[in-house]
Amino acid sequence: MGLFDRVSRVVRSNLNAAVSSAEDPEKILDQAIIDMQEDLVQMRQAVASAIASQKRVQQQYERAQAESNTWQQRAQLALQKGDDTLAREALVRKKAQAETAATLKAQLDQQNGAVDTLKRQLIALESKISEAKTKKDMLKARVSAAKANEQLQNTMGRMSTSSAMGAFDRMEEKILQLEARSQAASELAGADLESQFAALEAGGDVDAELAAMKAQALGGSAPSQEALPAAETPVADTSAANAPKDEAVDAELEALKTQLDQL
Repeated sequence: MGLFDRVSRVVRSNLNAAVSSAEDPEKILDQAIIDMQEDLVQMRQAVASAIASQKRVQQQYERAQAESNTWQQRAQLALQKGDDTLAREALVRKKAQAETAATLKAQLDQQNGAVDTLKRQLIALESKISEAKTKKDMLKARVSAAKANEQLQNTMGRMSTSSAMGAFDRMEEKILQLEARSQAASELAGADLESQFAALEAGGDVDAELAAMKAQALGGSAPSQEALPAAETPVADTSAANAPKDEAVDAELEALKTQLDQL
């Protein structure tokens, strides 16, 4: 195919399909089929014209042949009548018609060959168009599949770097941070609970120690009371004698309470 034909096909493809891209395979294939169908129409017209011309030459040949036979018969008739001059004239006409018939016969044979060639070309073109249509459908299917695959790949490529995927990454990072903070808060809450129980346990030890000290203090004063004879020491005197000791114990007890309060 020449350069002019290629450019012409591209231009006609753009005009027929009204597209911005002249190199679109689907539109070029469609335009190629349109061109082939136009060629087929022209080929059919050429074959029809050749057949019509063949028939006209056939008719002219048959008429010239018939005229030649007629003048042959007239020449024979003139000879039978003894008119040589008329017979000669008839033979001259017969010869002219015979030459015309021979010329038409040669032209007719040539046209018969041309018509046969055009018919074979027409059949071949119809076969090519049928094959081209089938191939066009296959190629268009391949083009559609290639475009779909390209679109899919482009979509996948955009998804891998799109803001939507970036948002997923950011949200995942925030969720990880929230989980870490929640875990840290749980650990801190557990530590605070442990410290509270430890304080309670420490308070219990102090209370137990305080009770033990009270019991020891009371236990130390009881023997002194029992050691004194009942007859020699009045009850009032015993209370007076033990008063300084109780005050000392109370003072020590208050001091211990003050120390506990300051802890």
